[in-house]
Amino acid sequence: MQILNREQLIDILYGCAILGTGGGGELREGIAYIDEALAQGKTFKLISADEVPPGELVCTPYILGAISPLSEQEERAYANLPRTNKHAILSAYERALQYTGNDAIYGTICCELGGSNTAVSFYLAAMFDGYIIDADPAGRAVPEITHSTYYLNNLPAAPIITANEFGECFICENVMDDLRAETVVRALAKISRNDIAAIDHILPIEQMKDAIIHGTISKALKLGKAMRKANEQHANTEQVIAQHGGGFVAFEGEVSAFEFNTVEGFTLGEVTLKGLGEFVNNNYKITVKNENMAAFLNEEVHVTIPDLICCINSQTGTPITNPNYEVGMHVAVVILPAPKEFTGPKGLSIFGPQYAGVNAPYKAAVVS
Repeated sequence: MQILNREQLIDILYGCAILGTGGGGELREGIAYIDEALAQGKTFKLISADEVPPGELVCTPYILGAISPLSEQEERAYANLPRTNKHAILSAYERALQYTGNDAIYGTICCELGGSNTAVSFYLAAMFDGYIIDADPAGRAVPEITHSTYYLNNLPAAPIITANEFGECFICENVMDDLRAETVVRALAKISRNDIAAIDHILPIEQMKDAIIHGTISKALKLGKAMRKANEQHANTEQVIAQHGGGFVAFEGEVSAFEFNTVEGFTLGEVTLKGLGEFVNNNYKITVKNENMAAFLNEEVHVTIPDLICCINSQTGTPITNPNYEVGMHVAVVILPAPKEFTGPKGLSIFGPQYAGVNAPYKAAVVS
């Protein structure tokens, strides 16, 4: 077991934001969760899945919704609803205990790697004096519940306990599979100001061990620390990130255009870069569905999911989360390899080029 201090926790969140490929929530929100728990004297305890005693229950908490802001008209639709002073994820956890008849859940497994969603899982574990499991079911951030090793291993998500900022709680029972779970929880998010807290996969650790990607939190810690050290030493941060992540720098340029819209509970958009330095006279376009889905070099397909398309602000040396771009911003695109769990036929069938709208077979990006 490892007790994580604040510096390590922030390194993890930055590492997760890199691996989140634009999604997974805002870093500032994630850091706020961490600082709130630390201010209350809570402890963040990281353990491997192998350290969890047999029979203990673990769960996966997360926030689901679009990552772009609502319009004024959409905000007005919620103006008369009451707000609670409690984080929705805490309400969902309390209701989960009531539903399952348990006094506590041993630990949490984050649903994905991202600046906020990883922090939500950490926060919940710290608040109920539980443990953070060094694993996740995605190895990155992903748009849908279906995009997980839980789905690939046919693990049941239900019961799914959800809560929103208005104090409403919804319990989803007898959900057939994660494909249906995505539809149901996404619909609940859409009527909850595009933001709903959920807890699912409340299962004994024995059922989870073979259906998760082990060591991903430790990986994020190393990546975030490498980023921080590179920035402190005024090194080439994007090259350091690429080296530590086993990838390469695919493009460097400045933002010439971008557009994002909220559609059916997702943030859809694209970002166009005009090449700089060795990439001058070239263009790079990245399409987005919450996360960065596909990249095109001079209109030709260059990289697609499940490979990781990570955008780094070259001026700050930090990851860029969608939709936080500005025209003229200098961006380095770092490509990191996909988790192997998603590169087989079933993984690609749910999270491959076709999902990104690319009519071409998956071709793993290689170090150039």
